[in-house]
Amino acid sequence: MFKSSGDSGELIPLLIRVFRPFCFFLLSFVFCGGERVRVASYNVKNYLLMDRLVAGRWVKDYPKPEIENSIVRSIIRRVNPDILALQEIGPPIYFHDLWRDLNNSGLEPYRYSYWIQGEEDEKRHLALLSRIPFETRKVYNELEFSYFGEKYRPRRGLMEVEFQSNGTSWRLFNLHLKSKWTEREDDPKAASLREKEARAIRDYIRQTYPPEGDPLHIVLGDFNDYKNSAAIRRFQKVNQTTLHDILPCRDSMGYFWTHYYKKQDSYDRIDYIFASPRMMNHFIEGSARIADQVRCLEGSDHRMIYADFDF
Repeated sequence: MFKSSGDSGELIPLLIRVFRPFCFFLLSFVFCGGERVRVASYNVKNYLLMDRLVAGRWVKDYPKPEIENSIVRSIIRRVNPDILALQEIGPPIYFHDLWRDLNNSGLEPYRYSYWIQGEEDEKRHLALLSRIPFETRKVYNELEFSYFGEKYRPRRGLMEVEFQSNGTSWRLFNLHLKSKWTEREDDPKAASLREKEARAIRDYIRQTYPPEGDPLHIVLGDFNDYKNSAAIRRFQKVNQTTLHDILPCRDSMGYFWTHYYKKQDSYDRIDYIFASPRMMNHFIEGSARIADQVRCLEGSDHRMIYADFDF
């Protein structure tokens, strides 16, 4: 029961003290209008036609089995990213199938999509699904570098997309560097080729959006290399200038690995999200995760990585 009106002078200050924190939170939510964006990267492992082992025998030009596709979709639904960067997606027909299936699964629909083809890989491509409209989108296939005296380009190209969140413009770069498979004995595991791909992409980003201009962007994808490798270092620093920080994506057990190589039964971290120093100001601490749902490795040999940003 409330006290009589004669004690109202004590009651009102008490109510103010009790409810002030809640009022402040509510007013901050209403008037600040922050926008939280979840960004993810996922190598969906040969979402395309290829020769496969089916029921114990090799079949030519066989699509990715539906059981694998359903697991890929379930992981995407579970993480529910606002922006999803994809690697190893096939031709547009397969990308559109995945897009349609996701939009028919009860998720908030991905209204915007982007698919690009690199000049050196006719099967495996880069793509993007988004709930946020694009401001601009670009593809770079002309980035060149010298490799054993010949001109090469990054095999899958480079995707650049610009977004606007709560009035703030920022960019996302999606890439997929060369795998460790190679026929050249003079470049074991294609380490030199991968480093040159990384340098060409890094130089484009650095020259177009100089670090002294304090750019706001993310670089993410399948880098096919380890944290201490030359390819990864290229994106981190030039001399004493920090270009990007690696987001500490980890799974529910605290592990950092993102890829399982069945042939040698090994687990490695080769997928990354890099953020420019200014973008780190928008990163929500503790949100960088690796999706480790049950049976996730039956959908792909990579695990999805993701992080949240507040604008």
